[in-house]
Amino acid sequence: MATLGFIGAGAIGTTLARLAIAADFDVVLANSRGPQTLAATVERLGARARAATPEEAARAGDQVVVSIPLAAYRQLPAAALEGKVVLDASNYYASRDGHLPALDAGELTTSELVQQHLGGATLVKAFNNLSAHHITALARPAGAADRTALPIAGDDPQAKAAADELISRLGFDTVDAGPLAESWRFEPETDAYTAPYCADPDALWAAWTQLAEALRTGTPPQAYAPDPGAPLPADRLRTLLAGASRKLTADRVIA
Repeated sequence: MATLGFIGAGAIGTTLARLAIAADFDVVLANSRGPQTLAATVERLGARARAATPEEAARAGDQVVVSIPLAAYRQLPAAALEGKVVLDASNYYASRDGHLPALDAGELTTSELVQQHLGGATLVKAFNNLSAHHITALARPAGAADRTALPIAGDDPQAKAAADELISRLGFDTVDAGPLAESWRFEPETDAYTAPYCADPDALWAAWTQLAEALRTGTPPQAYAPDPGAPLPADRLRTLLAGASRKLTADRVIA
């Protein structure tokens, strides 16, 4: 039976774990605080889920999903991930992760940085450009007329093929955005990031602007009602990726 490992058990990781179980995977989840802190999560997911350390999740997974704050990327267990296909859902926010000059300057993408640390693994950028509630709302069976597409990027064709097969089982088509060096095309605030999966993209941009102001002034942010989601077909996603402009830290509404 195939097993999917998860390093990072926040909203993205647990949502994908739920879809993986429905697609007939066993799942092994890990976070930075220890397996004991995931007892309630595992109980909700059921008998096909178990909690572990990051090293154990890395070794157990036929493929491994990483969804952690980028500031913690050096804590990923490189030796345990050697030889694995790793789906990297990380995003860079300097206000959260601290400034990383190579990313601020656009010398590297986030996944190129993570790949440098995980030299023996093969990275595929995926699942970083939509919210957890949109993953739940938009997953569809293969062949569905309203199937949504997600971008992937990677340097190894076989790894991208494996990621495509996995993502299809979880409920989405994929569009190949190129190598890791091109994965900026679906990093934060680009045309393919979050907004095109929204039923009301303007409301999302307004919420981001309000949040940026709240962060600047130290005031509590306004509540944002979760958007119900809108399917994004592959052809539209290809257009968005092809026309994307790179958004460096200094160009973003939320840095």
